[in-house]
Amino acid sequence: MSESTTLDETATGTDATAQHSPEPPDDGHAHGATDGQYIVIALILAVITAAEVSLSYMDVGPIFIPALLVMMAVKFVIVVSYFMHLKFDNRIFSFLFYSGLLLALGVYVLALATFEFFA
Repeated sequence: MSESTTLDETATGTDATAQHSPEPPDDGHAHGATDGQYIVIALILAVITAAEVSLSYMDVGPIFIPALLVMMAVKFVIVVSYFMHLKFDNRIFSFLFYSGLLLALGVYVLALATFEFFA
């Protein structure tokens, strides 16, 4: 170890003369939505939420639960895709996330069917 090595360099294993950039290098790819896209996404989510609330005050018969589940699933996919950045990440992350979701949904439906919820 040279005499010019400081205690901090020894503790962290870094070289004080190395230049470190606080930001990752720009590879020319956008990693997320723009501000305008986030506003559009928020408006879409607000419209779907308003439709869910409106539907809860209407008597639509047996279509009530399936309609709410479809709107919930659409909102879920939008939030996961954009706010959790799955749309912009590697496809393997999306596959793993959605396969876990399908497994959980299958177990949930099976549990409801076991207790004759749909009868």
